[in-house]
Amino acid sequence: MSKIEFKRKVNEVRKSVMKALTKNIGRKNQSFQKNGAVTNVNRVLICRPNHRLGNLLLITPLLQEVSAKYPDCKIDLFVKGNIAPEIFKNYHTIDTIIQLPKKPFKQPFQYLKAWLKIRTTKYDLTINADKNSSSGRLSTQYSNTRFKFFGDVLNESIASFFCDFEHIAKTSVYDFRFAISPETIFEWNEKVPDLDLKLDASELSHGYRILQKITPGDKKIISLFTYATGNKCHCAEWWEEFYEKLCLSFPDHTIIEILPVENVSQIAFKAPSFYSRDIREIAAVIANTSIFIGADSGIMHLASAAKVPVVGLFNVTNPKKYRPYNNNSIAIDTTENDIENIIEVLDTLLRHRLYY
Repeated sequence: MSKIEFKRKVNEVRKSVMKALTKNIGRKNQSFQKNGAVTNVNRVLICRPNHRLGNLLLITPLLQEVSAKYPDCKIDLFVKGNIAPEIFKNYHTIDTIIQLPKKPFKQPFQYLKAWLKIRTTKYDLTINADKNSSSGRLSTQYSNTRFKFFGDVLNESIASFFCDFEHIAKTSVYDFRFAISPETIFEWNEKVPDLDLKLDASELSHGYRILQKITPGDKKIISLFTYATGNKCHCAEWWEEFYEKLCLSFPDHTIIEILPVENVSQIAFKAPSFYSRDIREIAAVIANTSIFIGADSGIMHLASAAKVPVVGLFNVTNPKKYRPYNNNSIAIDTTENDIENIIEVLDTLLRHRLYY
């Protein structure tokens, strides 16, 4: 067994043990049930102690929902890693981002300081953004808070009325709506907010200038992301066949490849490419393209948060849980659809301009 496989196995065991130990935290005694209506909310803590780009972007709908419900409140985020300040840069309702280090054993004082912060700060409301997160449940329970939402207030029978409840970005929003006003849950007709990076005008202009340098001209641009982690990544042979058919089917479009941090290409760098380690710059470039195509990944969610139509290619993960859903975006299961079928879908989106 390789070192990487050993670490993966250890991580799987750790997650399994933690889930078993924390699965019942908060389920018997939701604090809002004891304390009455959720009112006078001035300070909120949202817990998502995870460092992955996609998982942090997926809490932006909840963040928008809480800000809309309590427009004068200040929101703290309890997260992991160092990218959250960039992701939430333009969310002005955020007061403090409390960051756990990615490797707590190497930074034990920073790790303890973050946990101490949520204990010593008084909150009116704490929300666990992912009910299946062990550390999210623990941090919600540990926080110094009047009202605590652990993410499982909305029972399955009621949740079944909402066809998109399974989506990880929407589950927490529906649960929040039910928790604050269970008697009117079926009167809510507002759509769940989209993922949103809140790119500003200067960032979008910067992305446009970059694109003009890569591929000057007036053609519409298709952006590709050919990488993904683990078995979510389609093989090079698949991508090369797809790229060739894409070029043949849409000669009136320019195709560019967005490169991952690893700086690798599944199409052998055949297309003009863009590389950056700045996630907001990557998003600004994608935002200036007509459509984004890529496998389930953090960059796919970044494209959604950049407000561009997204074609998400799924072969392992559950599309109902992670699919892109903004601006006529679509999820395609590549185990059930061949390349020809995907090209037909793209033709419908591009030729008929469904995203305009």
